[in-house]
Amino acid sequence: MTVNTISERQKALVEEFDFFDNWMDKYNYIIELARTLPLLPEEEKSEDQLVQGCQSKVWLKAEKKGNHVLFKADADAIIAKGIVALLVEVFNDQPAAEVAKADLEFLKEIGLQDHLSPTRANGLMSMVKQMKYYALAYAG
Repeated sequence: MTVNTISERQKALVEEFDFFDNWMDKYNYIIELARTLPLLPEEEKSEDQLVQGCQSKVWLKAEKKGNHVLFKADADAIIAKGIVALLVEVFNDQPAAEVAKADLEFLKEIGLQDHLSPTRANGLMSMVKQMKYYALAYAG
């Protein structure tokens, strides 16, 4: 993706999801995103990298690069991995202060939360919360 800001990345994802007519196609796209997310090395899949509140195991690693935050993630379930891939796509290599205050309107616009089970929706919110927590720590 060649767009730069969080807002531009969200808009691009909304446009990509608008291309699909039904939720089976959208789920397939999320699965494809999961397959494009680089694997985390096993040594980085530690307990302290696990996102709390997810039904599946989701590992999230963040590091600071200048005033930006870099995210790497992985999951043991394909849909969870696709969901975290969406978030990495939006937040990766963005200014930490921007990540911390970002409103993720694209989640509502693509209808993702309406098409997730309650436990997956909670997991999604836990992923967002953890990414913003890292960003807030790095922005400070």
